[in-house]
Amino acid sequence: MSLETSFERVSLPLEFPFTIARGTQTAAENVIVQVEDDDGRVGIGGAAPSPHYGETAATVEAVLPSLLEVVETVGDPHQLGRIERRMRAAIADNPAARCAVSIALHDLVCKRLDVPLYRYWGLDPTETVTSSYTIGIDDTERMREKTEIALDRGHDTLKVKLGTDRDVEIVETIRDVAPDVRLYVDANEAWTPKEAVRTIERLAAYDLEFVEQPVPAENPEGLRYVSEHSPLPIAADESLITVDDVPRVADRCDVANLKLMKCGGLREAKRIVHAARAHGLQVMCGCMSESNASIAAACHLAPLLDYADLDGSLLLDDDPYDGVPLPGGRIDLEAMDRPGTGAGTQ
Repeated sequence: MSLETSFERVSLPLEFPFTIARGTQTAAENVIVQVEDDDGRVGIGGAAPSPHYGETAATVEAVLPSLLEVVETVGDPHQLGRIERRMRAAIADNPAARCAVSIALHDLVCKRLDVPLYRYWGLDPTETVTSSYTIGIDDTERMREKTEIALDRGHDTLKVKLGTDRDVEIVETIRDVAPDVRLYVDANEAWTPKEAVRTIERLAAYDLEFVEQPVPAENPEGLRYVSEHSPLPIAADESLITVDDVPRVADRCDVANLKLMKCGGLREAKRIVHAARAHGLQVMCGCMSESNASIAAACHLAPLLDYADLDGSLLLDDDPYDGVPLPGGRIDLEAMDRPGTGAGTQ
């Protein structure tokens, strides 16, 4: 068997400018990987690099030749463990780049076996969750309008970005528009520990599920302080990158938020899920600004999750790739009518 590989960079405009505490994004810079076998089957994967973790589309393009050389040298997409180890040996960092290859290989393997990814993993497609839809930071009235749009599109689970001097006002406004939705908030490391506790105490009146990453990842004791004093559950995102981080944060949060682009691939994502469960944590899978070339694969983790924030493709103005159906954010694996992750050009 032989494998042919290729990749291309794509810039995908977002429907609305997307602002978090660290800055604003207007387009998703993704790199799409393809791995083709002798029979013409093609596996598709996507990298959505984040400068916050030291990656850009340019760095992904720079390291992919080395990673894809590993794939072509091994020559068998079913050797997922062997390829994963060799890719990590070749490129220790650059998790988004390694993730794109991991997704493409899983997609190809499942196409060769003629099964969807969830079935390859032995998961029940009826045990799924609903993805939140994220409302980025904006002026308060504009956030109200975005919330109304989300409700009109059938979303009943929202995540709101915070990290401003009007955070309580923002949540009060969202709740006024959407009194019945499930609601999470995410500060993206914006608060000090004491500021976080004060703010969360005020936010607790608005029936929130949890608060994500209230303090900088570089302050693990601050995260512990917030977790011990917060009236709401705490989710760790930037504080949790790979499976090695799970025991480090297990006594400082209630929810482990994994992202494929942080951890480096689907095999590592599953390790994080199981490690988090072993430490008594709930599990969430989030995403970057990314297309269905990668979101589709993450959706197949849904039966293993308590929460999902897999709206990356929904935030795009137009996604050139198909994926798992997400009506109102509900991850509908039962509607998957093709093998692989579900990614494919529209």
